[in-house]
Amino acid sequence: MKKIVDPQRIEDKSFKIIEGLLADLNLPKEQKEVVKRVIHATVDLDYARGLIFHPCAIEAGLAALRTGKNIVTDVNMVKVGIRREILSGFGGAVACLINDQEVVQSSSQSGYARAAISMRKAHQLMDGGIVAIGNAPTALFEVCDLVRKGKARPALIIGVPVGFVGAAESKKELITLPVPFITNQGGKGGSSVAVAIVNALLKMTEVKGE
Repeated sequence: MKKIVDPQRIEDKSFKIIEGLLADLNLPKEQKEVVKRVIHATVDLDYARGLIFHPCAIEAGLAALRTGKNIVTDVNMVKVGIRREILSGFGGAVACLINDQEVVQSSSQSGYARAAISMRKAHQLMDGGIVAIGNAPTALFEVCDLVRKGKARPALIIGVPVGFVGAAESKKELITLPVPFITNQGGKGGSSVAVAIVNALLKMTEVKGE
């Protein structure tokens, strides 16, 4: 069998395989595009039925991107994976304050998780934009608290933190908010999942204009 070494051909073939595996999945087209990119990033078919979409999630995310709103992430692994060349074309930027000096100092003094403190400091950057959390349940809990207190008003929260402690619980909290979201149940998730969801939305902005 001849090896495929061209990156685009590899990606095209991968998506063709995924489309075949998801042929019976009954989802709106835009949600299915997100699911495909998550599976492409994780090779985990459980996400086909595991991702949970607020009814307005896609619409809210695309509107935020097209109007140049910020994307706030919990960790740099999410930040660096986002296709910023598309985002910057709309005037948007990605912010991650996990290594901000004030955040680091506050965490050291208080013993409170840096990811949570970084969300608190970035609350104004979230307004009208997207929050993408792929690593830290503490960050998602903090965002939920900020929203409930009216201190943050994101258009969309992508909450897919990973882990055995707090991940599932933070997602249960997320789905009770009056804010569009994309999440999943349980401890599965991770930076690659958050990145795949954001990049799927960015890809849609290229093909689905107003």
